[in-house]
Amino acid sequence: MKKANINESKRFDIVNRFVLLLIAVIIVVPIWNIVASSFSSGKALAEGGFVFWPKKFSIENYKAVMNDSSIWKAYIISVSKTVIGVVAHVFFCSMVAYGLSKRDLMGRKVYTAMGVITLFFSGGMIPTYLLMRQLNLINNFMVYIIPSLFSYYDVVILMNFFRQLPVSMEESAKIDGAGAWRIFLKIIMPLSKPAIATIALFHGVYQWNDFMTAKLYITDKVLYPVQMKLYEIIVRQSVQNMPVGSVVMETTSKGIQLATIVITTVPILIAYPLLQKHFVTGMMLGAVKE
Repeated sequence: MKKANINESKRFDIVNRFVLLLIAVIIVVPIWNIVASSFSSGKALAEGGFVFWPKKFSIENYKAVMNDSSIWKAYIISVSKTVIGVVAHVFFCSMVAYGLSKRDLMGRKVYTAMGVITLFFSGGMIPTYLLMRQLNLINNFMVYIIPSLFSYYDVVILMNFFRQLPVSMEESAKIDGAGAWRIFLKIIMPLSKPAIATIALFHGVYQWNDFMTAKLYITDKVLYPVQMKLYEIIVRQSVQNMPVGSVVMETTSKGIQLATIVITTVPILIAYPLLQKHFVTGMMLGAVKE
C-alpha cells in the first residue's frame, strides 16, 4: 500500500509539473514574441510569421515612441496618479476596514450591505460622467484619485486581516492612553504590511493600466497618462502613416504598438517581484472568511 501511494504521489507530481510547465509556456511565449517583435525592423515585421528572435534588430520602434517629448510628461502623470492613488486608496480602505472589523460598530450591517451593493451595481457610464462634471472633475487630475478611493473588495481583504490581529494589543494600548487614531497608525498599520502590500499591488496595477478614465473625463492633453499618450501615438501612426515626432524612420504601426506594450508593462514587471512576498502572505491571510 505504501509503495502504491508513493507511486501515485510521483505520478501526480509529474502531471502537476507538466501542467504548470505548459501554463508557463503559454504565458511566456506570447510575451517573448511581443518583446522580440518590438526590436525587429518594420520590413521584417511586414513579412509576417512568428518572431522568436528579433529579425533585423532595430530600436527604431522605441525611438518613434520616445521621440515625442510629451511622452515624458505623460509618464510623470502616470507615476504621480499611481503613487498618490495607491497611498490614498490604501489609507482610505484601511480606515473603513478597521471600523468594520469591530463587531460592536453601530450600524455595521447597514454599512456592510452598502458595500456589498457596490460590488454588483454601478451608476452607469452616463450618470457617472454627469456626476464627475457636477463635481468639477472633468479635466482635473483628481479624477484619477477620488473616484477610485474606495473598493469594498479591498476592504474585505483588509477587514479579515485586521480581525486576526490580537485584541490584547489594542486593549493594552488603550490602558496606556492611546486613542483610536494612534492605535490605528502606530499598531494596526505597521502590523498589516502583507495585506497593505496586496492592496497596493492590486490598485497600483489598476492605476497604471487605467485607460478609460482619461478617455472619458480628460480632453486636456497635459493631463494624459502614458497609456492615453501612447494610444494617441498609435492612432496617429496608423491613420496618418507618418513618422512620430521629427525623426524619419522605417517603422510600422504594428511595431509601434508592440513597443508601447513593452514600455507600459516594464514598470509593473519591476514592481511585482518587490511585493510578491507580501502579496502572497496578504492574499492567504485576507482570504479567511468573515
